[in-house]
Amino acid sequence: MTQEPPPTTVYLVDDETLIRAGFRAMLEQEGFQVIGESGDARQAIHAVKELRPDIVILDITMPGMSGIDAVAPIKQAAPRARILMASSHIGSQFLKQALQAGADGYVAKSSEPQELRLAIESILRGESYVSPKVASGLVGQIRGQGASAPGSSLDSLTAREREVFQLIAIGKANKEIAAELFLSLGTVKKHRENLQRKLDCHSAAELARLAIREGLLTL
Repeated sequence: MTQEPPPTTVYLVDDETLIRAGFRAMLEQEGFQVIGESGDARQAIHAVKELRPDIVILDITMPGMSGIDAVAPIKQAAPRARILMASSHIGSQFLKQALQAGADGYVAKSSEPQELRLAIESILRGESYVSPKVASGLVGQIRGQGASAPGSSLDSLTAREREVFQLIAIGKANKEIAAELFLSLGTVKKHRENLQRKLDCHSAAELARLAIREGLLTL
């Protein structure tokens, strides 16, 4: 008899008790295991060091330390944990700050439970995830920004790799990229591997942060 894999573990950080309760209910309904929660980012840093969750769902605006300021300490305390920002702020500036801080994904609090599951599954695969409510305004900003500065680390990319890179940066999954660029799924995966090798980025979140630094993603 095949043994089922253990459930994905989640730690919740939000200063609003009702919000945490809502997330817990949604996550447990989707089969995730909530192993702890906190209304304070500093407490959360100590907790995740002991609990080592797979996922940390982190609010942005909290008293004391903000969620964005907590990203790096949480990554240091639990290096294998993936961080999903969950916020009512859908402005691009908050997304930029979250990605630059090291977050792996960004989801709107108004999202449906199915989107929360999709976001978690995406970042567990090493992809980035940005809620469509946030990402919809970014696609047009990226289009037409194909040129990079002289001496850029993007100079070694082919035109097709650059297209794939831009779509990864706004949180598109491999299947979505394949459909948009009329490529096979295997070709997209190969482009992703080449991008990570050429740019020395080991996850989609790192690629997104590089896109911001290089000016391909202006928020």
